[in-house]
Amino acid sequence: MKRRVILVTDGDEYAQRTVEYMAKEFGGRCISASQSNPTVLSGITLVDLILQTPYDPVFVMFDDSGFIGEGPGETAMKYVAGHPQIEVLGVLAVASNTHRNEWARVDVSIDRAGRLTEYGVDKDGLADVEIGRINGDTVYCLDELDVPVIVGIGDIGKMYGNDDVKKGSPITRKAVELILERSGYYDSRPEGNRSR
Repeated sequence: MKRRVILVTDGDEYAQRTVEYMAKEFGGRCISASQSNPTVLSGITLVDLILQTPYDPVFVMFDDSGFIGEGPGETAMKYVAGHPQIEVLGVLAVASNTHRNEWARVDVSIDRAGRLTEYGVDKDGLADVEIGRINGDTVYCLDELDVPVIVGIGDIGKMYGNDDVKKGSPITRKAVELILERSGYYDSRPEGNRSR
């Protein structure tokens, strides 16, 4: 059986706390060992860890720490996304203040007020000037991945406190809900396992 995974393009401590909280809230698992800035675990190791998890969805973090071009986080992410035993439900594409022309297309973004927008968002969760694209640190390879939905989001766990885990990380929660809904995750679960 394939493990169903949500990819997160951030790996700092705020991301870890938020993603671990989301995994608990949605009855899934977080690969906490994937937290690093930059990513240190290989794609092979991450797949091994993912396949050991008993519940979906599985959240995995990736981070390039400002590496120009395809960095270690993206290399690992491409391996995980392409593995035959992994089904990627979607990507949380986290914005950064990078000015190195690393961007990716997104299907939709969520600003720091929790509003859906066709525009990208910046690190602070404010709507950007580009429609359907986001600037980020670990988004260089997203256009190469075959995934159902890519959601642009500001710096998870932050956004001027709007996404603080003490508040329930409402912006990240909305992004995760969107991924689960648009990927068909809720409809594909066994009858006895459809509570959120």
